[in-house]
Amino acid sequence: MIIFNAREPIRGYDSGEIFFIPGRETGVFKQTLLKETVPVYQLEIERAECRFDSVDEIAAHLKALIEANGTARFIAIFDHYAHTRSLPQGQVAKHIRGALNVIFCFGLTLPEPVQLANRPRSIGVCEIDDRFIISFMEAPMPVANAVIEDWAMSLYVAPNELETQANIA
Repeated sequence: MIIFNAREPIRGYDSGEIFFIPGRETGVFKQTLLKETVPVYQLEIERAECRFDSVDEIAAHLKALIEANGTARFIAIFDHYAHTRSLPQGQVAKHIRGALNVIFCFGLTLPEPVQLANRPRSIGVCEIDDRFIISFMEAPMPVANAVIEDWAMSLYVAPNELETQANIA
């Protein structure tokens, strides 16, 4: 745990600027680690293997799965691509064509207030030139993690549909 004295300067994360917290003579800022690292899962699906043609279609499918789940609650779809592009200083890599976050929460337990920092959950849906990339942070509950993995895997075209596509071509 790192403790900062509020009267001491704190260096800004991105800009390197030093700032003070006005009016906070007695407060302390605590930094804790819930886990040493938080694994991020990433699944790359080639266009021909995906059941859907766009990030919007994928997000709508994930939203339907979340809403059908008895313990998950859908919150929003955030268009990260549009947001970043709208910022004067926003930068999006040239190969990224679309980027959405499907935001939801399982929230089966709330054992400590600090757990709020790790919630809600988000599934990233990114479109690049030849594939879709699905990403999410590992959930603290193995059951929730397995459900998110299943949702991501549901984006694949069924093997028998792939065979049919190959026979048509």
